[in-house]
Amino acid sequence: MARRGSSRPTDPAGGWAGLLRLLPGYDPFRAPGDARFEPAVAGRAVAFVEECLRHVEGDKAGQPFLLEPWQRGYVGNLFGWLREDAQGRTVRRYRESLLYVPRKNGKTPLLAAIALYVFFCDGEAGQQDYIAAADREQAGMLFRQAKGMVDQEPELSSRCRAYGGNASAGQSRSIVRESDNSFLRVVSADAETKHGGNSHLVVVDELHAQPSRDLVDVLQTSMASANRKQPLFVLITTADFNRPSICNEKHDYACKVRDGVIDDPAFLPAVFEAGRDDDWTDPAVWQKANPNLGVSVSEEYLGRECQKARENPAYENTFRRLHLNQKTETDALAIPMVRWDACAGDFAPADLEGLECYAGLDMSTTTDLSAFALLFPPAEEGGAYRVLPYLWAPRERARERSRRDRVPYELWAGQGLITLTDGDVVDYDRVRADVNALRERFNVRELAADRWNATQLITQLQGDGFEVVAYGQGYQSMTAPTKELLALVQTGRLLHGGHPVLRWMASVFATEQDAAGNLKPSKKKSTDRIDGIVALVMALGRAMVAPARVGGGVEFW
Repeated sequence: MARRGSSRPTDPAGGWAGLLRLLPGYDPFRAPGDARFEPAVAGRAVAFVEECLRHVEGDKAGQPFLLEPWQRGYVGNLFGWLREDAQGRTVRRYRESLLYVPRKNGKTPLLAAIALYVFFCDGEAGQQDYIAAADREQAGMLFRQAKGMVDQEPELSSRCRAYGGNASAGQSRSIVRESDNSFLRVVSADAETKHGGNSHLVVVDELHAQPSRDLVDVLQTSMASANRKQPLFVLITTADFNRPSICNEKHDYACKVRDGVIDDPAFLPAVFEAGRDDDWTDPAVWQKANPNLGVSVSEEYLGRECQKARENPAYENTFRRLHLNQKTETDALAIPMVRWDACAGDFAPADLEGLECYAGLDMSTTTDLSAFALLFPPAEEGGAYRVLPYLWAPRERARERSRRDRVPYELWAGQGLITLTDGDVVDYDRVRADVNALRERFNVRELAADRWNATQLITQLQGDGFEVVAYGQGYQSMTAPTKELLALVQTGRLLHGGHPVLRWMASVFATEQDAAGNLKPSKKKSTDRIDGIVALVMALGRAMVAPARVGGGVEFW
């Protein structure tokens, strides 16, 4: 089918072994099972892309799609390894692959090229091929790439018809080969109908953006038919943030295959990412994560984005996740952990006994953490606040979370950082007793509590002599103390003693913002419990509006 001469040979002498090992940390020769590599077959796939397909947009529009070495290695691995199946047929080794690479590294054009190669060159009649996207907009981008490549090659366009190019619904966009009833269809997760009957090829673009696992599961289970000789399932994505998701599930599996923890010779992992502890400001780390750096990814652009992230901590997670594939704790970082760790301070609870403070109480639900934060204002203007957090959790739930989610509640309890109450719900009587005991040690001026949660406990605490202030959880009440908390951390004026549980909550803490720029803590966007931070914000809210007074020569505000 090739019509043009490529500017590079498809199989440079002795070059395939090196190309195939360009996928970070993965050696396809380590445990291939009964598979063998066929250079001619790999070369055929590369030749199709480079000689039959052209770029669709940008400065390279209309130019041949010449693969970069890492792309040649990926395509060569995907299609060049063959084996014999149970029926004696020669089939592909790989049935599933994850290509995990940051933005702007040419994922979408490569995805379209892989899909077109399978569609035109697999020799499979009645193909049901799907390119899946999270929404209609992304589906449209995919279709534009695939259709644009076909339109520029007369030999390809003469063998098929494209439908639905101007339609608004992603599922109507398809390339059809009527001679053998095959189609390549673009679908989206927000389409109104289910997809996948007897799929031959499924390629999922930007897996992290899938709103749920539903579409992926439907398409993957559609490949179970024995009538399909060599079905292929390809997932392409940038990093998700740290949460339960189909993207993180597949990434975890791919890493275990790459590292030899799981023996799955039919799974091809191509994971380009910065290490969890790598310095995200280091250009060498950018190179490690971005195989197309200097080609489709501009180092100058990354430099600007890095500087933006340095100056605006809220952008740090976005930069690290989308451009370095570092799996961050939240979608958008609210508290830079470098700043948080610098605020540990050197003090003990005994140092604060008798001092005036403000308290925040966040009871959350009865089945998880409840938090009580004591905030001690500075003794002088410009000084640092100090915070003491206290936490409770039901013992049975803590045991379950330690096992299921690897959140070390039981370890923290053993270290005295969390109090476990008997049963599977928080014992409010124990919380009440502990809070009253704390008032014997510390001079609590006010206690801010969510007006909608634990009303009986709040009433009891009022009866115990606490000055309880009903505290709203909306923008009106939470904006000022949330912004103040972020400013105090940024300037090193919030000392927390290095409390490990509060640090964990800070690392997953996310905020919501309205059109007017108001902020509030977001339990919905945070990837785990933030009750201690919420209690701290409420305490800070009361400290900020406390009447000015002078006592012993110290002014509080």
